[in-house]
Parts: sequence; C-alpha cells; structure tokens
Amino acid sequence: MVITIDGPAGSGKSTVARSLAQRLGVTYLDSGAMYRCAALATLRAGIALDDAPRLGQLAGRLRIDLAKGRVLLDAEDVTDAIRTPQVSSAASRISVFPEVRGAMVERQRSLLASGNYVAEGRDIGTVVNPEAPLKVFLTASDAERARRRAAETGEPHQTVLAEQASRDARDRQRSHGALRPAPDAVEIDTTGMSVQDVVDRVVALARERGLVRA
Repeated sequence: MVITIDGPAGSGKSTVARSLAQRLGVTYLDSGAMYRCAALATLRAGIALDDAPRLGQLAGRLRIDLAKGRVLLDAEDVTDAIRTPQVSSAASRISVFPEVRGAMVERQRSLLASGNYVAEGRDIGTVVNPEAPLKVFLTASDAERARRRAAETGEPHQTVLAEQASRDARDRQRSHGALRPAPDAVEIDTTGMSVQDVVDRVVALARERGLVRA
C-alpha cells in the first residue's frame, strides 16, 4: 500500500506525510530529503550545479538511509545539514537534470516496492509511483506557503516569497518530473487548515478506498 503526497514547497506535504505515516503505522518516504542529500554532497564536492553528467554520477554513488526520522548520507547524520537555505536552493537546481532524477527515482521505486509507505515529493504520484491507489496533491496560497517557510528558516518573508516564485517556475517548467498533480490525484488546499485537519481528510480518503482501517 502506497499513499503519495505531492505539492509545491510550503504546501505542508512533508509535515502531513510524516504525521500521516505515524498515524497509519507505515514508513515515511521523504523524497525531498534524498535530493537534498545529493545537493549537500554536490556542494561539499565543489561540483558545479549545472554539470549534469558529474551530478548524475555523484547521485548514483550516494548511500542514503531514511529511518526513525533521521537522514543518513553515507552513514553521516545530515538531518539538520540538509535543511539550510543554501542546500534547499541547490536541491531545486540540480533536481531538474534527468541524470540526477533518474538515480533518485530508481532508488525510490525500489523502496516503495518493498513495503507500505506514505511517500511525499514533487513527482511521487506522477513519475515515481503513478500506480499508487491514493494520490494527494496539496496546495496553499503563495502568501501562506511563504509565511510557513519564513517561520521555519527565519528568513524575511519577501525574500522567501521571491525565492519561492523562482523555485516554483523551475519545478513546473523542467522537462523531467515537472510539478503537477496526477490526473487522478485528490487536491487539497491547506490554507487555513491545521496539520491534523489535513491528516484526517487523507485518512478518510484512504478509508473510503479500503486501504486502511485507522
């Protein structure tokens, strides 16, 4: 059983997916953390963010483990290191390249084939696992998404809003794994909703489809 949670940055997908996985007692797959790990490794290696061949080679070599809420990169706990604005920006830039996405998608598909997951990301329901029985696409107003991000990082709201617009454009225009809802995804606008409200809504959808009894 796989439930996918897609959506743009700041829509609440990571928080909702993590809470939903805990509620259902299944594994949480944070695809964004995997791209952030590749970005962190890229920055550390000094590889240019537009050097697609080298980026793909690097991504294919990395060992990324997600367990108990922690993220390990080649056995190093990088849970906090991958959440900096610099790494976030780099992750958005390198994720446009098919060489990088191919390496990450292959790993994600392998994981999802082996168990029960709540999986979140920007192309989980369209590219990684389009056969998932329940796909959810979260949205929120631009202002609300920027407010959430600014509260998380401490950056000025206007700075976050500008970077968000640039990031959204890159994510929607890329030729591989573009940001868009799957045709059969259920869209939920999380503006003004609590995390618990959104989780309850997704659980209700899963129950309607006979996926869970929670």
